[in-house]
Amino acid sequence: MKAFLFAAAAALTATGAAAAPEKYTLDPSHSQAMFTYEHLGYSTTYNVFSGWEGEIMFDAEDPAASSVDVSIPVMSLYTGWEERFEHFMGDDFFGAKDGDMITFKSTSIEVTGDDEAIITGDLTINGTTKSVQLEAELNQKGSHPMQNKEWLGFDAETKIKRSDFGMDKFVPNIGDELDVEISIEAGKAE
Repeated sequence: MKAFLFAAAAALTATGAAAAPEKYTLDPSHSQAMFTYEHLGYSTTYNVFSGWEGEIMFDAEDPAASSVDVSIPVMSLYTGWEERFEHFMGDDFFGAKDGDMITFKSTSIEVTGDDEAIITGDLTINGTTKSVQLEAELNQKGSHPMQNKEWLGFDAETKIKRSDFGMDKFVPNIGDELDVEISIEAGKAE
């Protein structure tokens, strides 16, 4: 979710100079968000969203001027158990149809370290939009050895409450707070 969303930690400092933000397109095969929640105090349940679409406008000179805009197909969710997936897609949670998306669009970026930033943005799930903050880190910026072009890699994390997005079924027995971890890659657009 955190999207969600995540992901999109484009505002991190990197070496090199650029006159203006440069466009990077997400690599859907290496971009995912994992969220976990507590199940009745007995276990932690893991789930993953993949298949991201979107772009990062990365400004290496002024990372705070960067931006992130991503979409995640709701039905890309992997739960590891078909019955859980079907329940999540039903009316108790997403009420999902083909084409439904989770979106994140950055509204500001605060550089907090050489390779770290807080990315604030609007996360939309189930038609509800809330502001969330991603603690993001630039893993690497450089030439991708197999793609032969500039590449970025980021990790980010946040916490969100599913009840904020109308998914409060079984709270408090099933945890309301979701821990979200995001890892993305993006290649420089042609």
